[in-house]
Amino acid sequence: MYRLSELYQKGISRRNFLAAVGAVGAASALAGCGTDNGLASGTSTATAYTDVDILNFALNLEYLEAEFYLHAATGSGLATSDIGSNPGTVTGGAQVTGLTSAQQNILNEIAYDEQEHVRFLRSALGSSAVARPAIDLTNSFNALASAAGIASTFNPYANFDAFAVGAFIFEDVGVTAYAGAAPLISTAGITAGYLAAAAGIMAVEAYHAAYVRTYLTAQAIANSSYAYLGYANKVSALRSTLGGGNETTLLVPTGTVPVTATAIPTPSSIVAATSANAIAYARTTDQVLHIVYGSLSNTSGATTSAAGVSKGTFFPSGLNGNITVTQS
Repeated sequence: MYRLSELYQKGISRRNFLAAVGAVGAASALAGCGTDNGLASGTSTATAYTDVDILNFALNLEYLEAEFYLHAATGSGLATSDIGSNPGTVTGGAQVTGLTSAQQNILNEIAYDEQEHVRFLRSALGSSAVARPAIDLTNSFNALASAAGIASTFNPYANFDAFAVGAFIFEDVGVTAYAGAAPLISTAGITAGYLAAAAGIMAVEAYHAAYVRTYLTAQAIANSSYAYLGYANKVSALRSTLGGGNETTLLVPTGTVPVTATAIPTPSSIVAATSANAIAYARTTDQVLHIVYGSLSNTSGATTSAAGVSKGTFFPSGLNGNITVTQS
């Protein structure tokens, strides 16, 4: 996880970091024009976004993760100093109780990580940082659980296993979002340290995702009737429908799987990666929006277009910034 102090040690001051953003400007804006570039996949009209837009898109997602984990660990969310001016309201969320000391420590560590991601992005963006949008941690889970065929209601704060399923919703999305955004960073942004910071954050999110996947699989190995693994896979199937595929099913190993020269071993329960080259999946910002808004995209198999969706489920009033509306 990168911090601003580390950027200073590399000879990159916050002032230079932000100056690079201005240098990008409209002239060096990143464009999405009908290719799988993470901005406006499937559109015929170019949509230009700057590095600031991309970092603010990431900040919206980090606000969501931080609020989810902080509530689970402590019963409350981000500090007032970490949410900007005129922030949206967070609805729902509760401390998970009845935990072992190891489980509480895991919650505390992940919550701290996500809090620090918010602080890093806000500090790096300075006055350009968007405020926390309105976040729903109750109705959103119920809606997704119903759509996934789990139940009409689902409380990820009920116990540690339910929490793990809730965490599973976010972590794989975070990894694929950062993987999709990395190639979009401009030359000026790379010089300013954006790519290095994004890679560091993505690595931490991948560690979180691997822990969640390993926990759910290990519980299923120990208990053949463990329901939460099935819940997670129903979430995975729904994410695939909403966000253009890019999922790896959680499976209980049934024996030793040989390594071949042509493909990684399967089942691959702890890694969400393509079997062609073992590289983590990437999602466009449009695909990520469809997941966090809970809306179908015509590019993922729906018969009708869902372009123009600007809010839903986890973000009842939409994201803040310039990347907020689905393009396909």
